[in-house]
Amino acid sequence: MGTGPGSPHGLRRDGPVTAAVGRCLASAAAVWRWRSLLCGRPPPSTVMRACWLVGKEKCSQRMKLPHLEAVVIGRGPETGITDKKCSRQQVQLKADCNKGYVTVKQIGVNPTSVDLVNIGKGEEVKMKPGQVLHIVNKLYPYTVQFAEELGKTVTEAEEKIQTSKTPCEDSSENDDVELVPRKTMKMEVADRQGSSSNPKISNTSVSPHGGTSSKKEHLGHWSQGLKSSMQDPKMQVYKDEKTVVIKDKYPKARYHWLVLPWDPISSLKSLTRDHLELLEHMHAVGQKMIEQCPDRESLEFRLGYHAIPSMSQLHLHVISQDFDSPALKTKKHWNSFTTDYFLNSEDVIEMVRSKGKVMVKDHVSELLTLPLRCHRCKQQLSTIPQLKEHLRTHWPK
Repeated sequence: MGTGPGSPHGLRRDGPVTAAVGRCLASAAAVWRWRSLLCGRPPPSTVMRACWLVGKEKCSQRMKLPHLEAVVIGRGPETGITDKKCSRQQVQLKADCNKGYVTVKQIGVNPTSVDLVNIGKGEEVKMKPGQVLHIVNKLYPYTVQFAEELGKTVTEAEEKIQTSKTPCEDSSENDDVELVPRKTMKMEVADRQGSSSNPKISNTSVSPHGGTSSKKEHLGHWSQGLKSSMQDPKMQVYKDEKTVVIKDKYPKARYHWLVLPWDPISSLKSLTRDHLELLEHMHAVGQKMIEQCPDRESLEFRLGYHAIPSMSQLHLHVISQDFDSPALKTKKHWNSFTTDYFLNSEDVIEMVRSKGKVMVKDHVSELLTLPLRCHRCKQQLSTIPQLKEHLRTHWPK
């Protein structure tokens, strides 16, 4: 064998033995990669992130969510849920272990929520560690946790392959079709010492100066839209040190404003007596908007809250009672403002003052399915177009 001073171990770098060794090493590496892919064996000394769905009430119960795989859970032995209001296919979960969040999609009819904000059938939202998922009707709370474990790291190429294998998800336009689960995972029970069974709910705090706190929150989902709109100068029509007023993006009447507090308050359920002064201020601001309305003499207004809001961040509706708007399209839209689903602002204030919290009646969401009735004369109409035509008879001459 030829040797030379410039080569390690006395071998010439351009010698035939060195070339052969290089080819062997390359071949071995290629074989190992193929064995890893075909046999599922991870290469040595690699770490991957795993995602776990953890029950808050039974913190020893947890479910592993594979990376970018759709997992559907609901009523059944996997969760222990026997409540018949929970569908067997209630919610779909898809973890992105690289980005650190879980996409939550409601499949069942009754509401699934994240941080007490209803997702909506066929809709989805991204959930991060620290947030709380309630499977149905604000019950059966779970959190997600990400942890590192030995295994194969997920590469971008493999991520694309896994994504392409995921079944196409229907949009909310077809609410009658339920997505067939790709995989249903069984719950695992394990002793998990040192894990947090009561994580804090993360909120984005906002200020009248348009800044946000260091706690970032995903604002892409429609239910988080108010938190963006309240910072948009084009949407703002009034603001002070406690509140901001914006135009409803999809107004259900000629005049439809939303009064929001700058403080991060997710919904009515978060209210306590400590918020009484704020609620009274919000009501006063709403009254001020009515006083400044050019049609205040000819139109009636109501100030109130939805019993179960679809949007995160507490907001007071100030809405004229003409309901003359192309954005009023469905029975749900109509009943959310004309039944007891719409809670009068003064009643909410009195409830917080006397009971220290807002009491929402059971099955209140069923009010959204009631027949269409005129809010003036109570005449029943069959369709939204018929209702709108009828409403014209009640408009000011």
